[in-house]
Amino acid sequence: MSTNAEHLPDRDPALPDDRVALPDERTTPQAPPATTTPTTVPTKSRKSLSSRAGNTWVGLIAGALILIVLLVFILQNLDQVYVSLFFWHFSLPLGVAVLLSVIGGALVMALVGGVRILQLRRAAKK
Repeated sequence: MSTNAEHLPDRDPALPDDRVALPDERTTPQAPPATTTPTTVPTKSRKSLSSRAGNTWVGLIAGALILIVLLVFILQNLDQVYVSLFFWHFSLPLGVAVLLSVIGGALVMALVGGVRILQLRRAAKK
């Protein structure tokens, strides 16, 4: 190699420090990789078999299972408990008392949710 300035290789920015790239080390622009389109095998599309009747049937089965679990809960918790609510005083089986309290909580939640829905509808109309 000559030491003439015309024949010195250029500094390679890809290399660290001030090293110069030899002619075979220089980065040459590379062609972008060839993209291949994936070959997909056509599949038969399945038609959905769900319907209102099917969804209703699933809902009824789920409801029946929940009722069976509730019945087992009530039958396993038959100890009498004394309940006082405002001016009412009565005794109930523990399972029934818990079930009634859950139903009462759900009704309060539904009431609060219904009021909020009405508020949002009024705001949306404006």
